[in-house]
Amino acid sequence: MAGGGFAVAAAAPSADYGGRVTFSVVVTCLMAASGGLIFGYDIGISGGVTAMESFLSAFFPGVLRRMAAARRDQYCVYDSHALTAFTSSLYLAGLAASLVASRVTRAVGRQAVMLAGGALFFAGASVNAAAVNIAMLIVGRMLLGFGIGFTNQAAPVYLAETAPPKWRGAFTTGFQLFLSIGNLAANLVNYGTSRVSTWGWRLSLGLAAAPAAVILAGALLIPDTPSSLVVRGRAEEARAALRRVRGPKADVDAELEDVARAVEAARAHEEGAFRRILRREHRHHLAMAVAVPLFQQLTGVIVIAFFAPVLFQTAGFGSDGALMGAVILGAVNLGSTLASTATVDRYGRRPLFLTGGFVMIVCQVAVAWIMGSQIGGDGESAMARPYSLAVLALTCVFSASFGWSWGPLTWVIPGEVFPVEIRSAGQGISVAVNLGATFLLTQTFLSTLCALKYATFIYYAAWVAVMTAFVVAFLPETKGVPLEAMGAVWERHWYWGRFVQPPTKINEEP
Repeated sequence: MAGGGFAVAAAAPSADYGGRVTFSVVVTCLMAASGGLIFGYDIGISGGVTAMESFLSAFFPGVLRRMAAARRDQYCVYDSHALTAFTSSLYLAGLAASLVASRVTRAVGRQAVMLAGGALFFAGASVNAAAVNIAMLIVGRMLLGFGIGFTNQAAPVYLAETAPPKWRGAFTTGFQLFLSIGNLAANLVNYGTSRVSTWGWRLSLGLAAAPAAVILAGALLIPDTPSSLVVRGRAEEARAALRRVRGPKADVDAELEDVARAVEAARAHEEGAFRRILRREHRHHLAMAVAVPLFQQLTGVIVIAFFAPVLFQTAGFGSDGALMGAVILGAVNLGSTLASTATVDRYGRRPLFLTGGFVMIVCQVAVAWIMGSQIGGDGESAMARPYSLAVLALTCVFSASFGWSWGPLTWVIPGEVFPVEIRSAGQGISVAVNLGATFLLTQTFLSTLCALKYATFIYYAAWVAVMTAFVVAFLPETKGVPLEAMGAVWERHWYWGRFVQPPTKINEEP
């Protein structure tokens, strides 16, 4: 943290200003966290729709022809560039939107950006439901992507800035919790609409308007964050917003003073947030903005979530069985996210990262062994039912371990480690990396599965080992540390401490 905010970090790293969990802060954070619904719904709906015969016959008949072949490579049935473009185009649009959103947020606030995200997602859902060709599908997906890019940039930072420091982890994981709810709802919708012969896919895509309406209503009912209001010179509104969420017994004036001091320090060294984050004293912030979201995608969970029905069909389940497997997977992920919400502020971030990483490695290696021994390298062998159930069970355990670790914590860490002067830019970079990696992985996963066969899961297991080692070496524990005091955590770190400038040096800069 620059300037006075950094000095506070060194002096009082454990101050919480007497804030408590009030009814107002719970409602406000739940409304903001509902932004995760649209992302989760899209993740779930995409994989299910691409497994529906009515959707494939309308837009991707070549996939159906390969499915009908007498002899087929199970790994390569769904390898279609057009099909993956349908899924991945959203994330390319989201990447661009998240970078724009970081600048817009500083000008109009977090709340307005969430409103814009909900409106764009609503428009995209309408276009997709009415699509008559692939071009309309792609345009609709891009509108959805713009909505997700805006919402994913604003909502996690809103939660981090609003939640009491002691419970910030639990509140910020609310974004992942709503993402999991959206994912489970989408899988249930897919399972139901798959029985509608010709237009079930339209219903699945069109119902994306429902979570968009939720985030629109939620954003209309909540105030902007105190930090965002102070940045825009609205100090009295910031005081009122802070008193509303902290309660009457909190030392609102002290917290607001620290927020204002941090904002003034940022303005004193204003040179553009994106340029500033590249400076040496922010090396650790840039590393987290890039590494944490990138590693989340390299767990392989996003492709499992998107293509769960496809994966389960490859493993030997029928179409309906594959969709039900995706429902089970979504329910497991929701349950584990609830567990993370209950434990993240008790045990800390690092223990959840490490245990989740270990379990994911074991599950992916086991799935690779089963698929290699049962389907083989040519992909033409059928998998026995007990082994198919084992793949489902292992995928569920994998999803659970992700749900208590890299799933929610990827939204927690970037939202809480950035100082106020680069917070919007840092979160924008984090979301852009997340969506950019998602685009690349969803665009290439089916081709990778076709080329690497069962070794695809070994590939992801190796990445989980790398990211677990990264957490051990480079990620400090941030449990219970106020945002304005986060700088002291980096000062004490064995590696990042060499990049952090002392507060006096920062204050002396011209």
